[in-house]
Amino acid sequence: MDRRKFLANSAILTIGSRVYKTLGMGKSAPSVADLIRLTATASNFEREKLRIPFGFKGGYLTELWQTAVQLKTDRVSGIGLATQSVLYGDADLFAAYSEAAANSLMFALTEKALHLAKDIPFRTPVDLFERLLPAVTNEAVSLTGKKDINPNFVLNALVSLDNAAWLVYAAENGFKDYEQMIPEIYRPALSTHNSKIGVMFQVSYKMPVQDIVKAADEGYFIIKIKTGQPGTQQEMVEKDAARIKAIHDALRLKSTPHTKHNRILYTLDCNGRYEKKSTLQQLIEQIKGNGLMDHLLLIEEPFPETNDEYVGDLGVRIAADESANNEENTLKRIRQGYKAIVLKAVAKTLSLTFRIVKVAHAHHIPCFCSDLTVNPILVDWHKNLAARLLPFPELGIGMMETNGKENYMGWETMKQYLPARDASWVNAKQGVFELDDSFYQTAGGIFRPSDHYVEMFRKT
Repeated sequence: MDRRKFLANSAILTIGSRVYKTLGMGKSAPSVADLIRLTATASNFEREKLRIPFGFKGGYLTELWQTAVQLKTDRVSGIGLATQSVLYGDADLFAAYSEAAANSLMFALTEKALHLAKDIPFRTPVDLFERLLPAVTNEAVSLTGKKDINPNFVLNALVSLDNAAWLVYAAENGFKDYEQMIPEIYRPALSTHNSKIGVMFQVSYKMPVQDIVKAADEGYFIIKIKTGQPGTQQEMVEKDAARIKAIHDALRLKSTPHTKHNRILYTLDCNGRYEKKSTLQQLIEQIKGNGLMDHLLLIEEPFPETNDEYVGDLGVRIAADESANNEENTLKRIRQGYKAIVLKAVAKTLSLTFRIVKVAHAHHIPCFCSDLTVNPILVDWHKNLAARLLPFPELGIGMMETNGKENYMGWETMKQYLPARDASWVNAKQGVFELDDSFYQTAGGIFRPSDHYVEMFRKT
């Protein structure tokens, strides 16, 4: 099997920060070309090993498949990338198969989507996404035999196709910057130019505490702790509370110039492992007892997606991630007291993310970008999105997670695939991405082809 196919012509998204300015919205919208018709499609993937097993949702990953899709019209082509995470997309499906078999199912679904896309002319990628999603969902049920397939599994399978569609759309219409590429209806929610983005440093179940201390010494000041460890609900609470305390004990004397009162801040990512509100309250009480509430910025996705309990009275900001998988469910979570929305265009498609951020913006709910342990090109896709969000309230800067550097064995090799690998905004400095005018002028390099991935499709 040829696994050498992967990433090119991608787009960049990673997060903005402290000093920011609002874009003038007076620019007239560029005209959109006639219907775009695809003439050819292709796909491939590479397998990237992780340094150590990566734990969340009560399971572990040892590798991540990097998929690439090429779309062609009679005039242009685009290569879109994705990182597959079946454990994130549908943890039950992941548990039912070997890791490789589960990845094969998601890649097969991407292939099915490509066949369907060839028969769908579209004006914008959002139009294509809306027409594809029901059909691809049906294909996912047939392919897996799982009638209750999680929507996030389907969305993850569509990311590379969607990214390629945005590049084709931009090329067909002659758009030269990211602002032009954003359909006008979504622009008010993405009208900021942040000059800095605070980087969330992710801590997996098994990351040694000394590595977390090293990260703080390097300037990282937002520590994202994976919670919801394996075991019964009570065992999980005790493990999580002990882990949080151990991390804080190691960091309690650290400080940062980037936050109010110079405190290192923590976020907790539960990935839906807490079955009930009362269980989460037990964890919060232990955090209070350990004197850590002033350091707790927010808790991500504590409950299963079917849990509808109100969270606005927990005394800490709760953010929706997996459950914010369409506009309706995003609005539902907002009404249930969720005070932040996690944007994950690298997992749920840029097309859907534009729609979700529009809902959040209309209800004055802040957003930030979370990672899927994606490759460097997709980090820059996310940078473009995060850079245009309003600064996160408690920080006064944008906020974004990227954890590939800590987790991939081949991270430095993958960085060489970046079209703008030497740009000043590629690497975080003292825990922030610094975004200058060149970042915005070039959209972080996302419209430039990556030689590595172009060559992959040339060989097919």
